[in-house]
Amino acid sequence: MSYVARSDRPADKVARYAEVEDEILAVLDGEPNRTARMATVASMLADAFPQFFWTGFYVVDPERPQELVVGPYQGTLGCLRIPFGRGVCGAAAASRTTQIVEDVEAFPGHIGCDSRSRSEVVVPVSDASGALIAVFDVDATEIAAFDTVDAEALERLMTRVFAG
Repeated sequence: MSYVARSDRPADKVARYAEVEDEILAVLDGEPNRTARMATVASMLADAFPQFFWTGFYVVDPERPQELVVGPYQGTLGCLRIPFGRGVCGAAAASRTTQIVEDVEAFPGHIGCDSRSRSEVVVPVSDASGALIAVFDVDATEIAAFDTVDAEALERLMTRVFAG
């Protein structure tokens, strides 16, 4: 049986995010395709943090600009479409602010794509012009799995990968 040590110490989490960010940026160096970039980010973050249950993107649909459509992800089946303002992802898209939800059952209008999801962090993703292109969503099976360390690290990574 293998065991992956998990530390809840903020310094350890900050260091792990910095390490993974460097790895992701190295892999993506020179890759212009947005879908490839999203798929790589979702895959590498899912692999780096065992507590991440679902990791992926909901992309702004160019034909329906007030709606998100599922993009590259790692995990169980995701919701296919989410209107702006609905659920945690829709709230992040509508407000363009990161959402940290300790208990998804307590979030008004939460959309339960998988009942095992208990907490969530969602980061808006913009391109270099500042236009919203997606939200990055991470779910965990534990309550209160995410904090400001996660939010700040993911915001920085999304900026470096998609707007930098």
